[in-house]
Amino acid sequence: MLFSRVNFQIAFAHLLNRRRQSLVSVLGVALGVGFFIGTSSLMQGSENDFVSRLVDSQPHITVKDEFREPARQPLFTIFQEGAVALKGVKPREYLRGIKNYKGKLEQLEAIEGVIAAPGLSGASIVRYGGEERNVSILGIDPDVEPRLTTIEEDMREGSLDALKTTADGIVIGKGLSDRLHLNMGDLASVIAPSGNVVLMKVVGIFRAGNILLDEGQAYVLLKDAQVLFNKPNIADRLRIKLPDPNTALEFSRQLEQRWDYKAESWQEVNEDILGLFVVRNAILYSIVSAIMIVASFGIFNIISTVVMEKRRDIAILMSMGFRARDIRAIFLIQGFVVGIIGMLTGWGVGIGLISTLASIEFDVEGLIDAQGFPLDYGFTQFVIAGIFALASAVLAAWLPAHRASQVRPVDIIRGAA
Repeated sequence: MLFSRVNFQIAFAHLLNRRRQSLVSVLGVALGVGFFIGTSSLMQGSENDFVSRLVDSQPHITVKDEFREPARQPLFTIFQEGAVALKGVKPREYLRGIKNYKGKLEQLEAIEGVIAAPGLSGASIVRYGGEERNVSILGIDPDVEPRLTTIEEDMREGSLDALKTTADGIVIGKGLSDRLHLNMGDLASVIAPSGNVVLMKVVGIFRAGNILLDEGQAYVLLKDAQVLFNKPNIADRLRIKLPDPNTALEFSRQLEQRWDYKAESWQEVNEDILGLFVVRNAILYSIVSAIMIVASFGIFNIISTVVMEKRRDIAILMSMGFRARDIRAIFLIQGFVVGIIGMLTGWGVGIGLISTLASIEFDVEGLIDAQGFPLDYGFTQFVIAGIFALASAVLAAWLPAHRASQVRPVDIIRGAA
């Protein structure tokens, strides 16, 4: 038989006869597997943590009161094949806002598991004590907002509910609070582009850990935003949360086809960042592949040496009735055994590295709240590392095994005589 008991015995005898070299080959594979597991756990964990924070901290889809492509001019519709140029076209002025946003909101809420809320956003100036800052004001529904974003978890003082009980209340970021020296209960002047000036009371201060949000974002009631921007009964966006964030891209396309308004999914908004993860993972697997290739040279070296030293033994085995495939199997078994032992040892090394990384604690002010490295404890990286180890070990053993199977016993025995 190809993988008979005798073949295994001979293969183990060769490995045990060169214990030091065999141990070095096993350690090479084990270190490659262990570092792959530790690195991929850290990389995948950081990616999962980032995506989780990204998904939880913002709506999955935002429908805006704008169109992805401008309306086609009638002239180009009539003369589709004509060489026509139209210059000096001015965009049509119209009242911005999503038409019948309440009806669209009812359609979204009728879908099981979907959370949706209207919003009205606009640039404004917040002035206090002689200082002023440009801020994006977002009108929200305080009852729905905690289910759309993590703003409630980011609150350091006050709460979103205070917007409902305070006339002209505003929730600002910690960065804006520090810049303008605004504290809870202070009254700040909020100036809209239309010229409206509203005196608003600070009822909450949040800290998202993002300087753009902490210094440039503020929340008010939707109706207060409509008064401030002089847009009564108008919402310029619908903010949507889905049961499964991964369906956001397809769902946004369906909404855009149905309503024509531009619908942006979280994947589209963060496309560049998500693309960086793909590049980073490609670099990771390339580096680990290089490590495994280096480890494979150790296996190749030891089996090649055995083949050279055991040429007479191989000739004797073949003269006793062993076929070329049996000889090949003996040396492939050696590579496979080194790969298996290296893989299992590497799994232990990987678990040790993950445990070490998990025990490290750090605190970066303003970046994250969680202590320690974000790690992925899934079994996937163990499987991938095992496949790498076995594949590299068997491939490294194949060439010397094939060379051993080509030995001609008559020439070897005659040459020895």
